[in-house]
Amino acid sequence: MNVSFPLSLKVSLWLLANMLLLALAAGVFYVSQFGIGWKSVTRGALGEHLQRIADSIATDLQAEPEGARPAIIASRVRKYGADFFLFTNEGAQLAGDPVDLPAAVLAELSRGPRRGGPPDAEPDRSPDRPRPPRDEREPRDGPPPQGLRPPGEGRFVTETANPAFVWIGLRLPIPARFGQPIRGTVVIRAASLWTVGRLLQAGPWFALATGAVVLSILFWLPLVGGITRALKSLSGATERIAEGRFATRVELRRRDELGRLGQSVNCMADRLDTLVNGQKRFLGDVAHELGSPLGRLQVATEILEMRADPALRSQIADVREEVQHMAALVNELLAFTKAGLRPRDAALTPVPLAPLVRQVLAREDAAQRISVALPPATLAALADPELLGRALGNLVRNALRYAPAGAITFAARADGEHVLITVSDEGPGVPTAALARLGEPFYRPDAARTSEAGGTGLGLAIVRAGIGACGGAVVFRNRAPRGFEAEISLPSALHGA
Repeated sequence: MNVSFPLSLKVSLWLLANMLLLALAAGVFYVSQFGIGWKSVTRGALGEHLQRIADSIATDLQAEPEGARPAIIASRVRKYGADFFLFTNEGAQLAGDPVDLPAAVLAELSRGPRRGGPPDAEPDRSPDRPRPPRDEREPRDGPPPQGLRPPGEGRFVTETANPAFVWIGLRLPIPARFGQPIRGTVVIRAASLWTVGRLLQAGPWFALATGAVVLSILFWLPLVGGITRALKSLSGATERIAEGRFATRVELRRRDELGRLGQSVNCMADRLDTLVNGQKRFLGDVAHELGSPLGRLQVATEILEMRADPALRSQIADVREEVQHMAALVNELLAFTKAGLRPRDAALTPVPLAPLVRQVLAREDAAQRISVALPPATLAALADPELLGRALGNLVRNALRYAPAGAITFAARADGEHVLITVSDEGPGVPTAALARLGEPFYRPDAARTSEAGGTGLGLAIVRAGIGACGGAVVFRNRAPRGFEAEISLPSALHGA
């Protein structure tokens, strides 16, 4: 039976479902902490990371002259892979590649304070008041003084559809030549989620999550592989035992339930081997013991028929027919037990098919009703000549019995590493439900059981047992639109030698 949904796939899907559940839990946690949408990147730890970017730019703007602003912005473009622009909150671009801001971004810029100092104080615009000199010993690194940090969160994010970009704004003070610093905004333009992730330095987190998934899969693989291999071994062994190969044993060195199941399968095979072979030996012994008295009974009925009164000869003929039927049954029992008790590992020899086919047909088809496609002289199969000849003879007799008026064809051909032998007829065939049971001892479809030529029910059983002893297989099937076909597959002598 072909497995349409293997256990390894089920376990892998279960592991994937587990990973997806963990990802869903992480997503729920993220939403509960930061919210939904792009605005979530401006809150919590992600927002603090963006604020550190703004603080570092503000520090560089304080430490460098005004002419260095384009270089400061360009350095962030190279570092983060996103587009950086420096604007005043009034909408004037100070650094970065020229860009036309969308209306939504301009609206966000206008919401910020326009000049430095406390929000409720007017800056001193007197040109006579000189700007206090900057202390050269002032450190260039670190965030700007607290008095210069913009009020509130100082961050915004918006998304535009045409063109499709994510715009992030970071408020920061821009040093002015005279007076207090100008309130400005660094505008970041990201074209993809990957760019946003690089900006937020999410790469290590993605790498950590990917590593966790890969590590989990690698951690599960030995367990899943061990279980599936053990089940595959058990399944193969039970299928061979079901085919009658009771010498099959399961090699499982496990100390769990699967190991115990393997031991149980081995015990079952031992028990079946004892029962089935014991039954066959019993049948063989009985058939052998019945052979002698039946032979004497046949001779006696023939003598009695010759010497009896003519009025009794019809009754004696009926007795003689029944005795012959009993003798045929005993002979088939002997043939069946010989085929079934033949060791499976018996030495097989190359058997040329052409002479064997001619010999079988000369014995079974004296009227030459069968159409034969003789195989090439070089075609040979690995088999036991006696068992193969008996199996072919039974198939021929079966076809002659159930297809008396139809055409019968006997053919053989090479098929890769195997040899295929087919015997087909144009008879009534068998019921579809009975195909699976053909070859069982004493089994006959109902139509055959009521027929005068019903047989003993051992013919196809002898075929299956004999071909199985040769290391081959036999398949029974109906033909379309009518007819029956038996196909024997045996190892090729050319490949098996």
